[in-house]
Amino acid sequence: MRIVAVIPARYEASRFPGKLMQQLGRKTVISTTYNNVVETGLFDAVFVATDSQLIFHEITSRGGNAVMTGEHETGSDRIAEAVEGIDCDLVVNVQGDEPFLKKEPLSQLIAAFDDDDEQQISLASLKIKISDEEEIANPNTVKVITDKDGFALYFSRSVIPYPRETSAGTEYFRHIGVYAFRKNALLSFARLAQRPLEISEKIECLRYLEYGMKIKMVETDFVGVGIDVPADLEKAREILTKNNS
Repeated sequence: MRIVAVIPARYEASRFPGKLMQQLGRKTVISTTYNNVVETGLFDAVFVATDSQLIFHEITSRGGNAVMTGEHETGSDRIAEAVEGIDCDLVVNVQGDEPFLKKEPLSQLIAAFDDDDEQQISLASLKIKISDEEEIANPNTVKVITDKDGFALYFSRSVIPYPRETSAGTEYFRHIGVYAFRKNALLSFARLAQRPLEISEKIECLRYLEYGMKIKMVETDFVGVGIDVPADLEKAREILTKNNS
């Protein structure tokens, strides 16, 4: 099975424009992410998919692989355009603003397909247990619920499940937006129109569920540093300094 990683990299992020080109130590955020993904040794190839000439040049000038794409509503749509002409079976989406993502959770995602002989799994993604009530109620935290076999039932910015019966011992999980797709499922996704649930929640993986595709959720305890606002960049710089000391 040929496995590639693709890092979707949009320059004009709404909350922190240009964040991927900010300095993180001696490299930019996007170059740090790219190099860390390559160094896992899990992939036959690693690509950055971007609509920015700045980001494209940043990667290719350092000897990396980058693909120019058009503008897209979601990272999955961008990756689908990027991999259409790339020979691969499995595509792993790594967020460009997660520079410290480790090997283990990526390995867990890939392993989810090992026993899927009937190819029931269209994609796999990560979830992490959360208990902080503010985080559970926060609409910026995407929650996920699954069936007994670990397949996603629904993703929401609302509290799911609603704790009407508090004695049930319900657990809550945050969705981590790292995915492993079968290439054919990813290309199918890009051809499908957005439906009301995805548009309402602004959660792209709902499109898969609305069209009947199966998402295997893999539990992890990895907590990364997503760079969404300038304060997150400062936190990432502190971590880098600590790791290098």
